[in-house]
Amino acid sequence: MEFTKGHGTGNDFVILPDPDGALDLTPGLVAAICDRRRGLGGDGVLRVVRAAKHPEGAALAGEAEWFMDYWNSDGSFAEMCGNGARVFVRYLVTSGLATPVGAALPVATRAGLVRARVEGDAVAVEMRRPRVYDASTATLGGLTLPGAAVDVGNPHLVCALPTGLDLTGLDLTRAPEFDPAAFPAGVNVEFTAPGAPVDGADGHVLMRVYERGSAETLSCGTGACAVAAVALRDAGRDTGVIAVDVPGGRLTVTVTEDSCWLAGPAVLVAVGEVDPAALTTPA
Repeated sequence: MEFTKGHGTGNDFVILPDPDGALDLTPGLVAAICDRRRGLGGDGVLRVVRAAKHPEGAALAGEAEWFMDYWNSDGSFAEMCGNGARVFVRYLVTSGLATPVGAALPVATRAGLVRARVEGDAVAVEMRRPRVYDASTATLGGLTLPGAAVDVGNPHLVCALPTGLDLTGLDLTRAPEFDPAAFPAGVNVEFTAPGAPVDGADGHVLMRVYERGSAETLSCGTGACAVAAVALRDAGRDTGVIAVDVPGGRLTVTVTEDSCWLAGPAVLVAVGEVDPAALTTPA
């Protein structure tokens, strides 16, 4: 089985080309591929399949040729992955499967249609405008923090650390506790702290994230969009540019009146073949 390995600010993915949807991809196989000791290692799998050949992408086949079939590292599905979409687009363009038409390249996802721009070393994807819709809490190591619930096509809970606490001191080896009634499908939890002013940005936020289905990751694109939306709300703004620093680097989020652009580096680092029969499902 052919693969390519790529990452966006350290959020890493195994890319499986499968234009006609012929691969027998299962949760167990995905988990085995993403295992960092017995497999290839990754925060998730990006299957590259024609929208017309995938049941969840067929409705968008008239608008986008390619469907991003994204799986978390535990073998579960996710509606959307911002960094995954950026790496997906980098793969499409580099492999010659797609050429950006004008200013944008459309991609079908479980959260709907997204558009992308290739800007040199960076790839920017336009996603739905984040919706801050409720308040909730997360508990981590005995510390309960208030947070804002945000819909970015997938669920997020953005929790700002109180003054005096440092992001580096958080133990994210275990999942934060949250209200299952508020997030019945689970939730990505972002922990934030203010950053120093950045030229060209209306705000600067530092972030760590625990992703449902993947544990802590070095970056989360939809999480950065959620964090930016909360930062703008707290500043009394509806639109603006927020720089979001994650452990894997910097993402730039531009929230407009009707959408959200996520920009940052997207890198392909390796290509090869993997023998599915040699993979074992993690215990």
